[in-house]
Amino acid sequence: MSYPPAPWKLQGYAIQTLHLVDIERSRHLIPAELKIIPVWPGKTLGSVYLSCYGSGSVLEYSELIVAPAVVNYRGKIGAWVSHIYVDNADSVAGGQEIWGLPKELAEFTWEQEKRVTVRQGNQLLCSLNYNQQNFAWRQRFSASSFSAKSADLLMFPFECESLLGLIGSQLEVFAESPFSEIGLGQPTLTVRYEQMRLKVDAPQVVGHTGVVSYQ
Repeated sequence: MSYPPAPWKLQGYAIQTLHLVDIERSRHLIPAELKIIPVWPGKTLGSVYLSCYGSGSVLEYSELIVAPAVVNYRGKIGAWVSHIYVDNADSVAGGQEIWGLPKELAEFTWEQEKRVTVRQGNQLLCSLNYNQQNFAWRQRFSASSFSAKSADLLMFPFECESLLGLIGSQLEVFAESPFSEIGLGQPTLTVRYEQMRLKVDAPQVVGHTGVVSYQ
């Protein structure tokens, strides 16, 4: 298996849905060392991120990321990724071995920039219907995510520059999907990224966890 070293530089477009998630439903997916940040009584902020990275990227692939909570570890804030799927085996290997992410292979069907469906074999994971952007503004921002590799708790930053726009969407998470238990429901907000440039840096060890993850 061959994959580029970090950082990974990716170009393409994406849709991200934001959800109010019951903390009790996401708690078992997150290492005990991480404190879930409430944004409303009993609720945290979760997200579903669907992207397509094309020409100009270190690897070309589609991706689905499910983050059931925003968390805090010793003053460091980021998202915890509980499920992640791609359609490129090199991306799977790099995600697991560099970042300790639980990447799996899946199939993505993009339909005329209006709908995307993700499945593993005969198992449907989710589908998202979404609208075109009517208004967008160019924005640059950075954030961080947590992951675990062996007994190490990792944190990695990423930087994004994109045309951002708020759009309407409808998410369906199928009953057989591994992340249906999160109870995401319909999005509170949906952001569309166009002309996106994304840089994902190598992780740093920030602590230790009892989670057994990728070596």
